[in-house]
Amino acid sequence: MFFQTAGIEVAPWIPPLVAFVISFFTSMGGVSGAFLLLPFQMSFLGYTTPSVSATNQVFNIVAIPSGVYRYWREGRMVWPLTWVVVAGTLPGVFIGAFLRVAYLPNPKNFKLFAAAVLLYIGLKMVGGLVKKKSGNADKANSENRFQEMVRRQRSKLAGQELTNATFSTVKVTHFNLKRLGYTFYDESFDVSFWGIFALSFIVGIVGGIYGIGGGSIIAPFFVTFFGLPVYTVAGAALMGTFVTSIAGVAFYQLIAPLYPNVSVAPDWFLGILFGIGGMAGMYLGARCQKFVPAKTIKWMLAAIIIFTATKYVAEFFG
Repeated sequence: MFFQTAGIEVAPWIPPLVAFVISFFTSMGGVSGAFLLLPFQMSFLGYTTPSVSATNQVFNIVAIPSGVYRYWREGRMVWPLTWVVVAGTLPGVFIGAFLRVAYLPNPKNFKLFAAAVLLYIGLKMVGGLVKKKSGNADKANSENRFQEMVRRQRSKLAGQELTNATFSTVKVTHFNLKRLGYTFYDESFDVSFWGIFALSFIVGIVGGIYGIGGGSIIAPFFVTFFGLPVYTVAGAALMGTFVTSIAGVAFYQLIAPLYPNVSVAPDWFLGILFGIGGMAGMYLGARCQKFVPAKTIKWMLAAIIIFTATKYVAEFFG
């Protein structure tokens, strides 16, 4: 099948299949999978115009709601964190989209930018994981208590569905223009409102340029810099990505007439095909997340991110 906006030809079953596999694993860490779909489109499908960023965000719009629904149903949505992420990333996405079209239309330069961003995140995650291997390995925390509860409940329910009634859910303790706090399995977390907002704004710009929505890469930052458990930030990150992706797609569509010689508007049909596969992958990924140890999820995310970044660097200098 030929996709006119993208200017590529590909069998219609390939986009949903690829999106399903990617989203199943990445949604466990609060990442939509768009950051891996973009290199797939550029490197394997040959879709390199700026409109690939907008098409990636169409994927987010279609795919993400199913994953958010699972996290909400299980009581693991930290809504105040979600709204701060949305408020911070939304203006950043608009700035990023403009920078992408105006200053990074060249695929080679864009790949180097993307590699720098991904490599930084991946190495920070690895550094944090290696550091935690020292004397705190046996220290109980909210994440391993959550995993222990999952194991117990699985043996009791013998295959029945686990819902928010089965586990202790997130409880917000305070939320104002200074601090945000919540508890998860008797462990308290307290973060700066403006710290979260500033980080979200910066990530929003990067996400707008990259075409992955504002919240797509914020989960690793929350885990690495703020020490928040991955089981509680995944839903907020996905929801932030969903909202900002809507804004990003609208912005790319609106500015398309200003760049008649460049493909800027999304390829809607291709994005929807990716989104259908991503929808199924995210739902199953969110549902299975509680059965996978947090450390495994973090290592998986770090490995995927570093691999993608290394590939981009090799392509730039190759």
